[in-house]
Amino acid sequence: MNMATIEQSNAIQTTVVQLVLAAQAGDRSAMGDLFVRYKPHVLAVAMRRLRDEAEAQELCQEVFVQVLQKLPQLRQPECFVGWLTSITKRMAINKAVRRPPTLATEPQTLEATCIDRYDPESIVEASERAACVHDGLGRLKEMDRATLVAFYVRGQSLLEMSRAFQAPIGTIKRRLFEARKRLAKEVESLAVA
Repeated sequence: MNMATIEQSNAIQTTVVQLVLAAQAGDRSAMGDLFVRYKPHVLAVAMRRLRDEAEAQELCQEVFVQVLQKLPQLRQPECFVGWLTSITKRMAINKAVRRPPTLATEPQTLEATCIDRYDPESIVEASERAACVHDGLGRLKEMDRATLVAFYVRGQSLLEMSRAFQAPIGTIKRRLFEARKRLAKEVESLAVA
């Protein structure tokens, strides 16, 4: 750094210290000058953290309200910029953590993700599948049908089924596996026919 740059930096620092001291003494004009001078800095820090211009603008206002309230507590006026940056970062993190997650709401995205479960075609298809499964169950042997009905229709647990069928849980698991395979074959043969 050359001597002129150092002197210019010292002059700016002195001006900041003078503005901070004046603002701490209650000078509203000095606080306004600090706001005008450091608003771009606060916005830049907020944008890096929030990545949303509207939220960054809002946070900038909140930061300067906080600065106005806390300025009397600043003991070293020459540290104003670091103190301001610290407040901005902390408030931006708090805002980012507390905001709800954003959801995509473009029409194409909504159309692709929304499912109309009650359209006539899906109702007919569901009805046909249910009838096919019901017919397939009717073609199974009693033990397979009873096992599938207990588990899928009545919602019994493996333990409850073990007690009801008087069989070990391992046997119930095997019966369910075999009964599902047989039902799948029956449903497939009904669908082909």
